[in-house]
Amino acid sequence: MRDRRLRGGGGVGEQGRHIGVAERRARLALRHRLAGPQRAADAEEVAGSLVALHGTDPATVYLAVGARLAEAGRTVEELDRALYGERTLVRMHGMRHTVFVFPTELAAVVHASTGLTIAAKARAGLVKEMTTGSDGRLTGEWLMEVETSVLAALARRGQATVNELTGDEPRLKEQFIYGAGRSYESAQSVSSRLMRVLGVEGRVVRGRPLGSWTSTQFRWAVAPPYPELPAGEAQRELLRRWLTACGPASEADLKWWTGWKVTDVRRALGAIGAEAVSLDGGVTGYVVAGDAGPVGEPGAPWAALLPGLDPTAMGWQERDWYLAPSLRPALFDRSGNVGPTVWWDGRVVGGWAQRADGEVVWRVLEPEGVGREGIAAIEAEAERLRDWVGPARVTPRFRTPLERELTTP
Repeated sequence: MRDRRLRGGGGVGEQGRHIGVAERRARLALRHRLAGPQRAADAEEVAGSLVALHGTDPATVYLAVGARLAEAGRTVEELDRALYGERTLVRMHGMRHTVFVFPTELAAVVHASTGLTIAAKARAGLVKEMTTGSDGRLTGEWLMEVETSVLAALARRGQATVNELTGDEPRLKEQFIYGAGRSYESAQSVSSRLMRVLGVEGRVVRGRPLGSWTSTQFRWAVAPPYPELPAGEAQRELLRRWLTACGPASEADLKWWTGWKVTDVRRALGAIGAEAVSLDGGVTGYVVAGDAGPVGEPGAPWAALLPGLDPTAMGWQERDWYLAPSLRPALFDRSGNVGPTVWWDGRVVGGWAQRADGEVVWRVLEPEGVGREGIAAIEAEAERLRDWVGPARVTPRFRTPLERELTTP
């Protein structure tokens, strides 16, 4: 193991052609904009290539885009323009009840394919927990009155924080007991839970953060209405886009990434005419129609420092083809969230972190095949990262064993 530091501020159809690990890694490099010549010109190009950027940790969006931009120094400017100026990207709830950043053109697709089902469960859960936890004082009808008032206030303001909305609608301060009598019993406010439900329902979206690009606090705004799409049509489009970016993928990968029932996954695969291919280990994978043929090589071996929750590292449920099982205890937290990763030529070889003084630290955990060329390339990526991040300090929302170890003086 080596440290490096930089000082500074079962499925559809029969199996067809075999696609091995080397080709899957080449596809990843080319389509996820990770090989140097494939880097993108702007934030929209990155988001479109990946379909979705994990947004649970706000810094992940910027770090994921910065790793893939030809001009990394423009990362903050590019994302601020796309998210808050031209609004060509939108931060919203999507698959698996998780916050993502999507191309705005996909908002209606995500909402119809995934959001509506999640939203119905989220609202029903809130009403039940709120009513039970307030001894019947806070009801579903009461909640509807409050949300109508909140949406009207938000429309008047344009954008607002939860605190500002609470000033307009004091009933947001009401609390109820969640999990009464259990080890996780806690008092929850109506404000935080209601805004989350309205977000899942596509009625509000997160606006500008209160602080810098690493801030976890956002203003809210009324969401523009989404065009109504049939759920099946939306599922087909989302699956087609994701397979174009991430195929081949197994049925298990697809079910995990979308959060759908396996019947929905199989129906969408059949509807788009997905082609079955064989993967290592006798697994059946799927690609979009016409995409089973060989792809070009990404060129020279490449290195990347990707953030925690990066959409490439988290893209598949079955990850052995790019991440050795032996590395997982160091790079994942107990809930399965990946931390910052170091990549060399299509596979994860270690992790990285930023210390409080701005020092970028990285460690190779799987040195086989990295060599001097790999070490030099990783060093260059670490310097590139340090340069564009500048004075900002990034601590992953979900901390992992290696990240904690690297940041301990």
